[in-house]
Amino acid sequence: MKSLDQSPLDPEFVQNPYPFYDKARALGPLFYWNDYNIICAAGFSTVNDLLRDRRFGREMPAGMAPEIPAHLKPFYAVESHSLLELEPPTHTRIRGLLVRSFTTRRINDLGPDIDALCRQLCADMPDEPFDLIAKYAEIIPVIIICRLLGVPEEMSDQLLRWSHDMVSMYQARRDRAVEDRAVAATVAFSDYLRQHIDERRKAPKDDLITQLIQARDDGDKLSEDELVTTCILLLNAGHEATVHTITNGVKTLLESGQNLADFFSDDKTTLRTVDETIRFDPPLHMFTRIAQQDVTAFGHDFKAGESVGLLLAAANRDPEKYANPAEFDITRGGVGQLGFGAGLHFCIGAPLARLEMGLALPILFECFPNLKIVEPPVYANRYHFHGLERLMVSK
Repeated sequence: MKSLDQSPLDPEFVQNPYPFYDKARALGPLFYWNDYNIICAAGFSTVNDLLRDRRFGREMPAGMAPEIPAHLKPFYAVESHSLLELEPPTHTRIRGLLVRSFTTRRINDLGPDIDALCRQLCADMPDEPFDLIAKYAEIIPVIIICRLLGVPEEMSDQLLRWSHDMVSMYQARRDRAVEDRAVAATVAFSDYLRQHIDERRKAPKDDLITQLIQARDDGDKLSEDELVTTCILLLNAGHEATVHTITNGVKTLLESGQNLADFFSDDKTTLRTVDETIRFDPPLHMFTRIAQQDVTAFGHDFKAGESVGLLLAAANRDPEKYANPAEFDITRGGVGQLGFGAGLHFCIGAPLARLEMGLALPILFECFPNLKIVEPPVYANRYHFHGLERLMVSK
């Protein structure tokens, strides 16, 4: 197996990781990323297969989990109940209970709220250049998830701070200061939700938290810890990814040089535009899997507990899957993309993300048909995530 050197903190890589991905794909189905000390896959077929291969999962096999440092135990105590980190049968039980409440109808019912919020934000935009992330992209998903869960909207700024601090644990720039902030955010976020859940038990309302409290499956229900972690996951995963997806998408569309109205001429075209923006520059670039047993795959003998990094963004630019993959082309409809993952851990929030994108983008360009970027966009040093520090635009 061939190897590559590439620091994920290197400024050139942060701004444009795609040349590295091209090199990685050329090495075969698997390569060794020296800087991460991990085997990785970069081609679409390999990444797609490994995402779906149940011999690989998110949990460390029994008896092989590393010792958690004392200062990180509060963080991982919460994460241990997350759908992202669990395998069947626990994953099946929790996801099943969540799906019973996080229904297509409940998501679709948010459409008018999302539409109205986007239009109100556009109406409030200043005349001078503004940061689209702070004024638009960051507000939409956090307000909508607050309304969905039944959390007071005035908490949105605090929820954002907690979310940013917790999610930073999965970034290459992680250090002790990042860890301490994440632990503090985890404790505060959990304490707040426990109090809010207790209030909902006493006074149920028509919101997702109430539905999750009441969810049953053959007498089974979410434990208090599972309920708290599920609410945190819905906010953190849904918010972080959607913010990056909206802003990366706006940047891509504005830089395409094409007529913006053509991207949203009807519902089918809008959906293709949304999917192509996610394929072209997704918000999450790497997701790891762990061999659940000794297994041979793609010419490598994986030992139980060995990790493999799946480069979603590299797979989405594979020329064996897509013609001219470095070009933005919404006529690719039907070829699929891996921005939401695949298999057992396919993003449960994908329908909500698509709905938010399918409204936020066309409404923005309807309100501001002459929108333009006024400052060179700079990607933030947050790998495995890929999103802008800010997007300065004028209307």
